[in-house]
Amino acid sequence: MTVYGDLDVSVIDEMPPGRTPVETKVFGDTSEDRKEVKKLIDRELRAGRQVYVVYPLVEESEKMDLKDATQRYEYLRDKVFPKMSVGLVHGRMKPADKEEVMRRFIEGEIKILVSTTVIEVGVDVPNASVMIVEHAERFGLSQLHQLRGRVGRGAEKSYCVLLTSDQKTSVATERLEIMEKTTDGFVIAEKDLEIRGAGELLGTRQSGLPEFRVGNIVRDIQILELARKEEAETYLTKREKSADTARMIERVKEDPRFGLAAVG
Repeated sequence: MTVYGDLDVSVIDEMPPGRTPVETKVFGDTSEDRKEVKKLIDRELRAGRQVYVVYPLVEESEKMDLKDATQRYEYLRDKVFPKMSVGLVHGRMKPADKEEVMRRFIEGEIKILVSTTVIEVGVDVPNASVMIVEHAERFGLSQLHQLRGRVGRGAEKSYCVLLTSDQKTSVATERLEIMEKTTDGFVIAEKDLEIRGAGELLGTRQSGLPEFRVGNIVRDIQILELARKEEAETYLTKREKSADTARMIERVKEDPRFGLAAVG
């Protein structure tokens, strides 16, 4: 809505005081890479920190060859970290059960929390320092950024590990590279807009670029900002238009090629 001139926007481009940027690393699904990830988890657990491990599915699916939270929770609890308290939370659990698991994790009783994206927002545990995302190629940029935001909420250094399979599309690879390069939410949002598109303002499509005949929201953002500034400084304050703006408006009215959008 801001792009179209209907709202103002306030920019907060600084991290809260006491926060440390999260280090993000992409790993493959190999024994060597998983050993590296295990070393990281062990080191952070020994330091008294806590860990998230996120999976894309609640339970095993016959249609998708993906690891699921339920089976991997049992595997991590019984085989990999038998001496640690491991918890499980997902969207199919009863609210009371979810709240109990989260309470135990927040209080530090649970050291490793296995979950789905149910913990994507609204969870603040400053002692958690590692976010492991399995099948990270299956998640969008906004989801990955939100998940990464669950760690790095304290003063200690935190880590986001993106584990991927070999079945990655070129778009998925691009998303993962962006996550490794930056923690800036503004940059990530712009890249997500470039990759997915903004969808339709007046329609139902939630991705893809609007069908402007001339402009492009991503490519022409500087021109759009200048146009919005011109509007704000003349129409909204002085209630008048400059000579340049008047000529531009007349040109647009006379030339049908400058229609803003195709509707219907």
